[in-house]
Amino acid sequence: MTTSLTELGSKFAGLMFIWATIQQSLPYALSKRFDYLWRRVENYFYPYVQITIDEFSNGKTNEIYSHINSYLGTKSIKKDAKSLKVEKSKNSKSFAVSLDEGEEITDEFQGAKFSWRNYSVKLSDDSSGHRSSRSNSVPMEKKSYRLTFNQRDREIVTGKYLNHIMEEGKAIQFRNRKQKIYSNNCSEDWYWYGKGMWRDINFEHPATFDTLAMDPKKKAEIINDLIAFSSGKDYYSKVGKAWKRGYLLYGPPGTGKSTMIAAIANYLNYDIYDLELTSVKDNSGLKKLLMETTSKSIIVIEDIDCSIDLTGKRKKKKKKEKETTSEDQEEDSDSSTEKEKESTENKESGKLTLSGLLNFIDGIWSACGQERIIIFTTNHKDKLDPALIRRGRMDMHIEMSYCRYEAFKVLAKNYLNLETHTLFQQIQGLLEEVDMSPCDVAEHLMLKNASGGPQICLDNLIQALKEAKKKTDKVSKESKEKAKQNSMKIKFSAKFLKSFGSVQKVLK
Repeated sequence: MTTSLTELGSKFAGLMFIWATIQQSLPYALSKRFDYLWRRVENYFYPYVQITIDEFSNGKTNEIYSHINSYLGTKSIKKDAKSLKVEKSKNSKSFAVSLDEGEEITDEFQGAKFSWRNYSVKLSDDSSGHRSSRSNSVPMEKKSYRLTFNQRDREIVTGKYLNHIMEEGKAIQFRNRKQKIYSNNCSEDWYWYGKGMWRDINFEHPATFDTLAMDPKKKAEIINDLIAFSSGKDYYSKVGKAWKRGYLLYGPPGTGKSTMIAAIANYLNYDIYDLELTSVKDNSGLKKLLMETTSKSIIVIEDIDCSIDLTGKRKKKKKKEKETTSEDQEEDSDSSTEKEKESTENKESGKLTLSGLLNFIDGIWSACGQERIIIFTTNHKDKLDPALIRRGRMDMHIEMSYCRYEAFKVLAKNYLNLETHTLFQQIQGLLEEVDMSPCDVAEHLMLKNASGGPQICLDNLIQALKEAKKKTDKVSKESKEKAKQNSMKIKFSAKFLKSFGSVQKVLK
């Protein structure tokens, strides 16, 4: 058998030598014609094309390799692959499955079938021929994926299939990564030490829309808006707007504004950039911070009315104008003249201005990334400059109000695992008359010791609501008495003035 194979090999080698000699003796045009016919015959018997994707290219990580690895990992679980690898990186929140060396799976896309094989080659020397220091202990590997497909599907592969894998791989990696929350560094020295202008930790807040104490209709409205935004890439491109959205959360303290931010981040799986304006030196520093944020993120400025004074100059300017012009001649808050003047003042004083913040939210530089959400929170919406919260900057204004019955039912389910109780009706009546924040209601519903139970928690809440109602009634009664006294004083003053006018007439 070995002898026959050797003879067959030698005969094939001789045939190839003769064919090469004939090619050299043939005219060029005829030789090209023979090559074309040979490829036709070869393609008839083996009509497949192979593409190799290496892990590294020119000494750099090949981005498409990691996306293919993630994509095929999810496919391998559903397919009948028998040899798999499981890994978990520090920045991943779940295990990553991938094909083991030599394993092969098939994939389908738009009716075409594709074969993927993972393989690696052990290397003892680096590309320059010198033995690597690493190879003394651990042999180096050249990892690759090989894609095999019918040549009739070439346009599908180059036009759509590889792009499809890239997008799917990115989405899988995005879902599996650990969320981060960033804060801007107080000192610019951090930037020069190579640590950037943001520092981060893992974001592990457990809040979700299911646990958020809020009216269900309003909650559904917010969720629908988030879905429309996250899937609106083509729509924003069509209408010519930057792919971003602004939310203004306003309401009394303890109504769940920060919890709402955490719920939005967890729903979309976005990172959070907590921007502290008091640490920003000037408009230029604000722009640098924006440039270092990533897409698919939430930029948060909490208690914006308390951060820095952004309205002082504008108020003084309006007051001065009222003294020199008529009352109906107010300048537009978005006028370019004011922005230019504030920009000039910024250059002179080197401080953060309202104009710089407006450009940060809605200027040209705000489009340096995609799929961003900007959220402002405040306890006093009326204190904010109208230009800061107009539609187009803060697209959706969300009022975080006091706890009402629907929000209470969510809290009772979360804290006590109760959906109904005989005391719910009494609590509903009290919540309609008393303003209590969800934070305070949750504190009374929290089980503080092992011997306590739902009944005790509900009784404590009812007692607190009754005490709050007494205080409210007392304040309301005092206000009515004060208003009544003021009304009597006004009437007395009117009568006195009227009597004084009559006396004047008599004296005249």
